[in-house]
Amino acid sequence: MTDKLTLRKKYKKLRETISEDSMEEMSLEIANQALKLSIWDKTYYHIFLPISEKKEVNTEYLMHILQGKDKSIVVSKADFSTGEMTHFLLQENTVLKNSKYGIPEPVSGIEISAEIIEVVFVPLLAYGKNGHRIGYGKGFYDRFLEKCNPNTKFVGLSFFQPEPEISFEANDVPLDFCVTPQNIFDFTDKKLSL
Repeated sequence: MTDKLTLRKKYKKLRETISEDSMEEMSLEIANQALKLSIWDKTYYHIFLPISEKKEVNTEYLMHILQGKDKSIVVSKADFSTGEMTHFLLQENTVLKNSKYGIPEPVSGIEISAEIIEVVFVPLLAYGKNGHRIGYGKGFYDRFLEKCNPNTKFVGLSFFQPEPEISFEANDVPLDFCVTPQNIFDFTDKKLSL
């Protein structure tokens, strides 16, 4: 089993090789794949705003789908001093500003509790066939996902296929699904057996 540090390095390097055009094309394919999921009957959807220099999946296409379906979109602001995220309703007048880490974040707005969010699109660097993910290592999403309702669906977005296995700690929260440009990986049966 490959350790998290090695996998982080591997996937950061792999991302660097993706051209801007390919990134946009694959992000659009991911949004189209996501339409096949049975998650579109909900109201509150949390979406991450991509850090462009880290070549994260561009979630703009998913956002257009959510807006077209008249869903409530929730975005977050990270507090690096506490390790916690605050969630805000994304509205037409929401002002977004890049943090010093390059993360687009809402300046202010209507705060939304993690418990009412029904679907979370989760950023990741790598993930395994066991549904566990590797992020940047700060634990923001693990803490956030723990606070969500037990019925909330966690959907990872990735340009890549899963690793055979990923080591995880007891407090790591597994994904329900991961969407790639070609596939949807369903981990819900694995979650039941945890």
